[in-house]
Amino acid sequence: MMNVTLFGLDLAKRVFQLHWVNMETGEICRRQLKRDQVAEFFANREPAIIAMEACGSAHYWGRKLVAMGHEVRLIAGQFVRPFVKSNKTDVADAHAIWETAQRPGMKFVALKTEEQQSVLTLHRMREQLVKMRSMQINQLRGLLYEFGIDLPQGRQKGMARIVEELPLLDGRLSVMFIDAIRQQLKRIEALDCDISEIEKKLTLWKKEDKSSKKLMEIPGVGLLTATAAVATMGNAKTFKSGREFAAFLGLVPRQSGTGGRVKLLGISKRGDVYLRTLLIHGARSVITHQKEHTPWLEKLMARRPLNAVVVALANKMARTIWALLAHDSTFKKDYAGSAA
Repeated sequence: MMNVTLFGLDLAKRVFQLHWVNMETGEICRRQLKRDQVAEFFANREPAIIAMEACGSAHYWGRKLVAMGHEVRLIAGQFVRPFVKSNKTDVADAHAIWETAQRPGMKFVALKTEEQQSVLTLHRMREQLVKMRSMQINQLRGLLYEFGIDLPQGRQKGMARIVEELPLLDGRLSVMFIDAIRQQLKRIEALDCDISEIEKKLTLWKKEDKSSKKLMEIPGVGLLTATAAVATMGNAKTFKSGREFAAFLGLVPRQSGTGGRVKLLGISKRGDVYLRTLLIHGARSVITHQKEHTPWLEKLMARRPLNAVVVALANKMARTIWALLAHDSTFKKDYAGSAA
């Protein structure tokens, strides 16, 4: 292992920066590469360790370099930043990445496959479309409220009321306003169709993916949560435990302490916001709609506020997801874990 060269590679759109130490002479080497020179440079090298920051295009370059026989280590940007000395430049970033990759106990990001990234792309597109639809509907609420129409809460109820009220406004309001409202409704309808198409694609992928099917057996985990969890996690064994995966999602308390006394604060809200949101919505749905709760959940609901119970259940769901994927097991409703 001592004879394997470690490269620190700072990614960019056009100009890449490299930092490494020549294992034979001990010379510190720095080199700037154009985008089309990166693959050629590493193709002619002995198998090495290449460390990169987990940023845009990192997984693409990681797969490309692994195919050449190299070992790739992706590092979260928050761990690299403390090692940037003085001013932030490409040279300093490459050096910081090289230095960070050698720290004992450093945690690395799992390399995602093209399929996993494709699924996450669908999720990102759907998330943006849902935001756009919410913006359009909220604007309609505000505009119609100015003319005395108070829409009920909820997207479906609100849209149904607009359809009912619009014919009644034809004779009272200007044609220009009515036409503008109808065009807005068409845009919302188009967004509904786009969101539905993405969900159909996710459903087709779920049918072919055994892991997603397995996760959907967990109460509160539906199509979106299952597919997003599989695609986000990458290799489940990258995380040492379910708690580490829950911490990655920001579902564990922040800690503040000194002198051996540790104080637990609110949840950290670090990591993947999208998947954490899906898990919390799923947990809230279980508590609200499930008729029979487990004894653990009933005891927790009796002594803690509702939101705290929701987060605790989301944490448990995240740990269950990790256990099923890491140990290749199936969900058991009455499973009783053993003490560590």
